[in-house]
Amino acid sequence: MTSAIVVGSGIAGLTFALHAARRGVQVTLVTKGGADHGSTRCAQGGIAGVLFPEDRIEDHVRDTLTAGAGLCDEAAVQVLVTEGPQRIRELAAWGVAFDRDATGRLRHGLEAAHSFPRILHAGGDATGLAIESALLRRAREAGIRIVEHAFLADLVVRDGAVRGVRLLVEGRSRMLTAHAVVLATGGTGQLYARTTNPAVATGDGIAAAIRAGAEVRDLEFVQFHPTVLAAGTPFLVSEAVRGEGAVLVDEDGRRFAFDAHPDGELAPRDVVARAIAAQSGRVRLDATGIPGLSERFPSIDAAVRARGLDWTREPIPVTPAAHYLMGGIVTDLDGRTALAGLYAVGECARTGVHGANRLASNSLLEGAVFGARAAAAVAWGPLAPAASPVAARAERVEPAGRHHDMAPFSRGALQRLMWEHAGLIRDADGLRAAARTIAAWRATAPNPVAVAAHEDVNLLIVAEAVVAAALARSASVGAHWRADAAPAPVARELTTVGAAC
Repeated sequence: MTSAIVVGSGIAGLTFALHAARRGVQVTLVTKGGADHGSTRCAQGGIAGVLFPEDRIEDHVRDTLTAGAGLCDEAAVQVLVTEGPQRIRELAAWGVAFDRDATGRLRHGLEAAHSFPRILHAGGDATGLAIESALLRRAREAGIRIVEHAFLADLVVRDGAVRGVRLLVEGRSRMLTAHAVVLATGGTGQLYARTTNPAVATGDGIAAAIRAGAEVRDLEFVQFHPTVLAAGTPFLVSEAVRGEGAVLVDEDGRRFAFDAHPDGELAPRDVVARAIAAQSGRVRLDATGIPGLSERFPSIDAAVRARGLDWTREPIPVTPAAHYLMGGIVTDLDGRTALAGLYAVGECARTGVHGANRLASNSLLEGAVFGARAAAAVAWGPLAPAASPVAARAERVEPAGRHHDMAPFSRGALQRLMWEHAGLIRDADGLRAAARTIAAWRATAPNPVAVAAHEDVNLLIVAEAVVAAALARSASVGAHWRADAAPAPVARELTTVGAAC
């Protein structure tokens, strides 16, 4: 019997597990925290899909390609959009109660850069939680083995193939072996001082893949969500709020988003985020004109009120924060990496669907679509590697001198460094300074023992790769904005991933 270990318990990992188990694969799912502690449960906005007769597949494809600024893999986008409706119907069959109107018809909302209101929600702004809960319940009913509080210390590579994982469980090392390992470990939001990501998002899967020799790409494309509460602990205010009519205003009450883009508040996320960052004073989101805020957005309403604010009466302060990684471990259309036996799905994977900027609400869709495809590939032949794409690998920047004036490493120091030099706006001088500091920190880092120390090493590895990628791409495009360079011409540029795979 074919066996597989999937690391991560979000929509991508759980979809893989359910489909693989149904195909006769013996699945073990391991997760760093509790099984419901990942990013999926935090997803407010919803899931995009062509489910209504007024909408068209080609329109969703076009919207995705446009948001990606010409750098999407068109084959991957076609897979995402054409297979997406089936996966959404499957989620409903598995118990996800998508919101419906009084007549029983699915409610569907509009988000930035979509040409049609094709976004489904569950529980108002609790879509991710509804999906996470339904999939976990289904996995437990199916008897899938779930190992919680198990940290991925490394991949086990033998004879050029990934054969298992080394875990830290309650402080002890433990090795599991299988025919295939599927990384579904999420993103890298903890690289930054402000993020919407949960504390577990420390890039563990990407770092382990880099150590094992897998290809990574497009790590310079980090999406910053424009509207995160700027009061108390960061809390995302869904783009769906702007889709319902909320507007951004400066300290004088002026709507400024149209200065940056003709679509104003519904422009692509990178444009809106930079427009907010360019304001010299505090930016607020005005949702006072939207009726029924507490019913439509119950989670956001609770978070706003917990901070002593009443968004039904006054605008609320917002700021950008690191939100989603468009790049990651390079895969083909079935989740295979260039390492035999290793697969990647979800946010840690670079499928090519997002290009330089993810279209809103395509992330949950990506996890469901490519999680299912990876399951079919593992069941068919788990050790077949994808063709290795031609990808430039930036040279590591070594520390120069002793750096007597360099601040000692701490996670907070790294997050501040990345926010300043590899955040919303970058330039060569800042990126080179960041590269030198990160290289020096890596060179002096002790061997990790505890989980937190392993996470710090992983963050440094991924930070180094993000900065190197941002230095290598000298033109501004999508979410990667170089203050020292002109924007790159937007072209329908096919990446080598689609051609090779």
